[in-house]
Amino acid sequence: MRVKGRHIIVTGASGGMGQAVISRLLEEGASVTAVDRVRMPDIDQRMYPFVEADLTKEEDVERVVKTSIEQNGQIYGVVNAAGMAQAAAPLEEVTTDFWDMVMNVNAKAAFLMCRAAVPYMKKEQCGVIVNIASIAVERVRPGLSAYIASKGAVTAFSKALAIELAPDSIRVNVIHPGPSDTGMLGEFVRPGENMDDTKREVFQRSVPLGRLIDPDDIAHAVVYLVSDEARMTTGSVFSIDGGRGL
Repeated sequence: MRVKGRHIIVTGASGGMGQAVISRLLEEGASVTAVDRVRMPDIDQRMYPFVEADLTKEEDVERVVKTSIEQNGQIYGVVNAAGMAQAAAPLEEVTTDFWDMVMNVNAKAAFLMCRAAVPYMKKEQCGVIVNIASIAVERVRPGLSAYIASKGAVTAFSKALAIELAPDSIRVNVIHPGPSDTGMLGEFVRPGENMDDTKREVFQRSVPLGRLIDPDDIAHAVVYLVSDEARMTTGSVFSIDGGRGL
């Protein structure tokens, strides 16, 4: 029960990674407010409150934080796991609208959640933020310019926030997952193509340890970072990628 009594907001809660993070946090004694644009039908809200919200909108983010405070009286941590992928495409095919959407979902949403939650953490003089970026920031691939730019922004933002919030005993770290065994993996395939076994094998072969990253691999890292075991860890990048970034 490494995080017993701590309340954590988890975004991207309907995705495979978000669900894994929530499960591990609950197992370790935390309470959770789950947030996503769409509620998955099999989520039992009796286990934890679920807030439907568009995290690219300031008013929705403020509502999430207000709801969390009303229901739990505190916010100890935020895990920004919400995000979207990019189907590989050359730069000249990337529209302005798509670029803005990727930056909003991947970077702006994390900024808004942090900005809304930090004042409550400062009152308690403690807290933890974990932002999920991507190993693509370290090992770039062609055709992912918008996605890599957005995740690079998350990584740089996390480091800047870590030094800014250190005097308030608020820690900020970022995780770089490798190719993960979630529904988002198929979003990296070009429009009109399917994530068949051959393409899945290509992703798997890109990982030196020989398998896709399981959502639980990310969840275990999140629990560690939220716990006191990581009390002197801030501004760090954790690559959970099976060696892909080497």
